[in-house]
Amino acid sequence: MSQVMIVDDQPYMYDLLSEDLARNGHCLTHVKAAYELTARMQDFRPDLILLDLFLQGFEGLDLIREIKRDQPDLPVIILTAYDSFRDDPRIDQADGYEIKSFDTHNLISKINLVLEAKRGSV
Repeated sequence: MSQVMIVDDQPYMYDLLSEDLARNGHCLTHVKAAYELTARMQDFRPDLILLDLFLQGFEGLDLIREIKRDQPDLPVIILTAYDSFRDDPRIDQADGYEIKSFDTHNLISKINLVLEAKRGSV
């Protein structure tokens, strides 16, 4: 079972994703604020992070840089309501980019692909 951490200040995202991810063999935890991330990563040890770009008091793009600095092999998928960042060069740090949707099929497929690629490179 893969450990997936969602970093999003909107609690509905955890509610929306948790059941579908569990059915697909993933365990999900939720971090609501950027300042909680480091401590939770030590306890939960995620295999992948789903990261919203807009968190209260913190920009997700800066958070990706910190995550990748500390754990360069930890996959991070941007999960945002905004399509406008797809061409932002700072997104290149992420391992994927998905638009928030009530249909979780594409997101789960992306998570599985990224985790398979990570396992293949180890």
